[in-house]
Amino acid sequence: MTLYPLHLRGTVVTLREFDRTDTQSAHRIVGDPRVTDYLSFDTRSLEQTEAMITGVLERARHEPRGEFYLAVDRGGSLIGFARLGLAGVQAAKLGYAIHADQWGHGYATDAVRTIVEFGFGVLGLRRISAAIGPDNLPSIAVVERLGFAREGRLRDHVYTNGAWRDSILYSLLTHEWKRLVEQQPDAGKG
Repeated sequence: MTLYPLHLRGTVVTLREFDRTDTQSAHRIVGDPRVTDYLSFDTRSLEQTEAMITGVLERARHEPRGEFYLAVDRGGSLIGFARLGLAGVQAAKLGYAIHADQWGHGYATDAVRTIVEFGFGVLGLRRISAAIGPDNLPSIAVVERLGFAREGRLRDHVYTNGAWRDSILYSLLTHEWKRLVEQQPDAGKG
């Protein structure tokens, strides 16, 4: 099964492959300290963003594909990203970000719901985990809303923007997701 190019339709956003024309829009996200203060990497320059997009484009064509790093698109505009990095046996690490000016509209929830459904449904994953900074309360709310369980605290987990930061580890298992979708059919829509 070929998993390139991907185009996943959520309720309010679409997840699609990045392309070279996304560099400026991506830089408005990963070059913004309001966003990167919560991420596991430093604020990026335009040149670093261009290198990031180049790497994403190259890795998207690997066979088998080891990551699904997708643009979050709303009405033809890139407003964020969602990523599943395959790790271990039937497992993936989740990452996502939305442009700071777009926070509070449910775009992150829809993007995460969409990529989680893809992970469990198409990829056949058993486990998806997310490591979130303890101060990132909106992101914690997103994963908890979607049924992720808190596993614990990873001390000094990432060094970003000049300081060590803990992460709170969350995970979701496929049977938990299926149960959630059965109980709340809208949970799996995306």
